[in-house]
Amino acid sequence: MFAIGDFARHGRVSVRMLRHYDAIGLLRPAHVDEATGYRNYDAAQLADLNRIVALKDLGFTLEQVRTMLADEISLVEVRAMLSLRRAELESAVAESAARLTQVESRLRSIEQGDDVPAVVLKDLPAARFVELTSTAASFTPDDIGPVVNPLCAELGRRLPEATGVRPAGRLTCYYEASGDEVIVHAAVPAAVDSDAELNGLTVVDLPATRAATLVHRGRIDEVLPSWQALARWIDDNGHRSGSPSRELYLDCPDNPAAWVTELQEPLLLSE
Repeated sequence: MFAIGDFARHGRVSVRMLRHYDAIGLLRPAHVDEATGYRNYDAAQLADLNRIVALKDLGFTLEQVRTMLADEISLVEVRAMLSLRRAELESAVAESAARLTQVESRLRSIEQGDDVPAVVLKDLPAARFVELTSTAASFTPDDIGPVVNPLCAELGRRLPEATGVRPAGRLTCYYEASGDEVIVHAAVPAAVDSDAELNGLTVVDLPATRAATLVHRGRIDEVLPSWQALARWIDDNGHRSGSPSRELYLDCPDNPAAWVTELQEPLLLSE
């Protein structure tokens, strides 16, 4: 028999931890002196303690350890719990690797004297929009601007006359390649009644997506460098761009130089 101090030393745990294991019924001492309350452990219990420590080192909670050590649990159930823990660890490793890549990208930018874009990954929820569409010759601001500006203005004129349509968010423009041209969408998230009179607007549901986002401050016709910075960040961090690219207009005061726009680039899921 080992006194609790000796047993703790051999098991590489603290006396306090052994007392806790006793209190929660995870590892009871083999004998407790009725007069002194001293706990004593059998040498064979070291194997039980080693299993507890090993499972804790794998990241299992004490409640999970208790379940895994229970006599009535089957090997199939133990295997399932270990497989789940493996999946959790693999996910944590992948997330850490992605963060490491981002840190390395920022370090490279600093070393090269470049501005470090403040890119944030966001999960964009699925949403319903009402919109107008048109076509531009290319993605360059010179081609997009003359199309998107009057399109947004027309959307603003038609919305008040669309009955049963209740805007629920800010103006969003998104863009889709169509051969050599670009389909330009001017859209507003909205709740739409089944019998709504749309006044020429179209209802579209955009799916949920994960996106790399960057806030552009300034004139929207000067947004190209911000889009290019976002594209470089996506490439440097091992992601792949999806579609459609979006611009969420957060603040549009009278002075275009003070506009605030969030650029949102959907990402393709890793295979």
